[in-house]
Amino acid sequence: MDDLARHADDLAALPPSCGPVRLVAVDGHAGSGKSTFAARLAAVLDGAPVLHLDDLATHEELFGWTGRLREQVILPLSRGESARYAPYDWTERRFGPSRTLDPAPVVLVEGVGAGRRRVRPWLAALCWMELDRETSWERGRRRDGAGLTGFWDGWTVAEDRHFTEDPSRPYADALVRQLPEGYAWLEGPRATAGANRSVTHGSRNAPPY
Repeated sequence: MDDLARHADDLAALPPSCGPVRLVAVDGHAGSGKSTFAARLAAVLDGAPVLHLDDLATHEELFGWTGRLREQVILPLSRGESARYAPYDWTERRFGPSRTLDPAPVVLVEGVGAGRRRVRPWLAALCWMELDRETSWERGRRRDGAGLTGFWDGWTVAEDRHFTEDPSRPYADALVRQLPEGYAWLEGPRATAGANRSVTHGSRNAPPY
């Protein structure tokens, strides 16, 4: 098992990517464990803020949240200002009261598509949850129960289309594999291809992403 705290230190040592913020994406298939991993990573980053992309997506726009992310979150953070966004209520099918997300040394963005091409220029690092889609989707369906079977049927089609058109994994700096206890943290395709440094090596003198 890799030491999550060590990797958190490496992330915190990266050059800022969005104003004063190091924006770190946690991407992967629905049900792959992104939220749990992001919460644990945030904890070892001294309570780093976590933005859940489920708060920006809607029933009608499962992947149409890029504009909201840019205008409500990325641009304010890039100016060193607090972001304000209205999280979507998946039960009421409407946006709720605004929340504030303050700039911090590291801010995590987790959700399917967090590493999409329109977001990557703002990222300090991209982590991909290394679990195949069938296993991920099975876990997600089991977690959400039979009442959301119809939603999942539509979701899997939309997710498959999204990653076909705009894949994230080839650009991942790290592949994160959940273990019975903890996580294995492996070099991602981007690092393996030699595009830039890898957070897995912890080199403080390496060039930025």
